[in-house]
Amino acid sequence: MPINNQFALPELPYVGLGGVISPETLSFHHGKHLKAYVDNLNKMLPGSGLEGLPLTEVVKKAEGGMFNNAGQVLNHILYFGQFSPTPHPMGDRMTALLERDFGSVETFRKEFEQKGATLFGSGWVWLSADNGGKLVITQQKNAENPVTMGLTPLLTFDVWEHAYYLDYQNRRADYLAALWQIVDWTVVESRL
Repeated sequence: MPINNQFALPELPYVGLGGVISPETLSFHHGKHLKAYVDNLNKMLPGSGLEGLPLTEVVKKAEGGMFNNAGQVLNHILYFGQFSPTPHPMGDRMTALLERDFGSVETFRKEFEQKGATLFGSGWVWLSADNGGKLVITQQKNAENPVTMGLTPLLTFDVWEHAYYLDYQNRRADYLAALWQIVDWTVVESRL
């Protein structure tokens, strides 16, 4: 990802996501919001002492505006990278882990959606693994990322309004429920 100690805007492998996220939303969310975070981070890197580090390390070490931009770059890369217009279904391994830690896949989904719907303001809902492999759901405000808590992020839903407002207006819960249709579980499982 770093190019000459800078980060590049990743290309999307899709232009729309099956009516769940429109091309217009993707254009604004990826092409304008994420691009601005990448551009801002690249402007802040020179002389910061964080040049050349992997993005996760920049997020762990940065503060203030650099943390906000680096966190948003990492969060969005994970977010956009987990979706597909032709997603792979959940495999046996992830099913077993979710059943172990939440009782059932359905219980996990309900808790995940509820945490996303009830996060006040802007932020993210995450499924992560702790150092022992236990799966946990967290709510993170603004640009926060589970890597700062020693967790491995596996799945995230963006609950900033720019992620859903063009397609769902103020119906955040509908947006969260719809996203399951486009989650590529092969990608999520590869992050374990």
